[in-house]
Amino acid sequence: MNLLDYLIPFAIALGVLIVFHELGHYLVARLCGVKVLRFSVGFGKRLVSRRFGPDRTEWALAAFPLGGYVKMLDEREGEVSPAEAHRAFNRQTVGKRFAIVAAGPLANLLLAVVLYWGLFVHGSEELKPLIEQPVAESAAARAGLEEGDMVVSVAGDEVRSWQELRWAMLQHALAGADVGIGVIPEGGHSAELRTLSMAGASLESDAGDVLEQLGLLPLKPMISPVIGRLIDGAAADVAGMRVGDRIVAIDGEAVLAWSQLVDKVVASEGRTLAVGVERDGERLVLQVTPQLEEVGGRMVARIGVAVANDPGLRARMFTTVRYGVVEALGKAFQQTWETSVLSVSVIGRMVVGEVSWKNLSGPVTIADFAGQSAKMGIPHYLKFLALISISLGVLNLLPIPVLDGGHLLYYLVEIVKGSPVPDRIMEIGQQVGLALLVMLMAFAFYNDINRLISG
Repeated sequence: MNLLDYLIPFAIALGVLIVFHELGHYLVARLCGVKVLRFSVGFGKRLVSRRFGPDRTEWALAAFPLGGYVKMLDEREGEVSPAEAHRAFNRQTVGKRFAIVAAGPLANLLLAVVLYWGLFVHGSEELKPLIEQPVAESAAARAGLEEGDMVVSVAGDEVRSWQELRWAMLQHALAGADVGIGVIPEGGHSAELRTLSMAGASLESDAGDVLEQLGLLPLKPMISPVIGRLIDGAAADVAGMRVGDRIVAIDGEAVLAWSQLVDKVVASEGRTLAVGVERDGERLVLQVTPQLEEVGGRMVARIGVAVANDPGLRARMFTTVRYGVVEALGKAFQQTWETSVLSVSVIGRMVVGEVSWKNLSGPVTIADFAGQSAKMGIPHYLKFLALISISLGVLNLLPIPVLDGGHLLYYLVEIVKGSPVPDRIMEIGQQVGLALLVMLMAFAFYNDINRLISG
């Protein structure tokens, strides 16, 4: 595994999210007339710093990169000249202080909206929500779903892709109630309503994909085992395979579909295979030794071939999901809002013990997802960036002292009682908040390490 494939996408994501968060604080502080002394990406020792702008603000890059801060003029943190006292943060009205603090998390949520909007306008080719034959006794089987059914709605909301189906089911899994889904049977033209029980769906990290728990699996059509592309220098290329070859057997056992080829190669675990191919009407047997590659933390055997393109099959299985400029904006706000609500709901269920703390992820897991999404392409990486930006925004809005949400809670109390929260209470709150934050980080790191060890 090349660590740079994960560290670089992670560093870029972290940098973008921190800069946008702190820019939110900075810009609103400037609009409110507050003097900004330092804008720092990272904590600790400053590695690089420059001063510019009307207030000679120091822009710095610090040694510890997991965060950042905007330091404003404040009489509680140092001496302030009488001429600039009106520009101190502590001298501002509670409304201005609330706006400055809230601007950071809101900037992260706004970034997610912008990213989703761009993705929705650009469009993407996605898998249609076509269903494989449900597993017997699964919720999908009990609902009467059959192979080839296409889901077109969930609880009355339109579904256009497998990804949208997964997202809809994830939201309804929280409620645990039955949900109505509209399906068009294979060969049919109108939607029929089915009732799907969500009682068995769990959000636990070790329970697996929600759709699989319900018995909803993507349709696996019969794909002919014809080679459409070879990777130069890979096992198949070295063995003498060519584009257009049809795989007909492996170790004497017939191969009828591409999925069988994949399964047999993976099962070989790197052992040399006798691969029978048809080429220009002749049958050949080639000795192919699969190469082991690390995928998702485990070694997987591959021979370096891709299936030949079948335009008819592709049209049946995939659809282009794209929205107009205005519709995409509404969709982006909806996606950001629903993801935020889902995040808050999961956090709340963790607190009351309904969802395991194993679902909490730290920087190692996030770096893993960053690397995997980057390998899948820019659209997938931007989706990852939007999701993490929402998570950062929601996390910072939690009413925990030390975080932005803790300060917002103090300001709400100040608005209600008409006077600031006493310094002693704020000091105690800071200590409690810091302890909670350290505990959360410890849980996250523990889960990261545990995932690495268990795979």
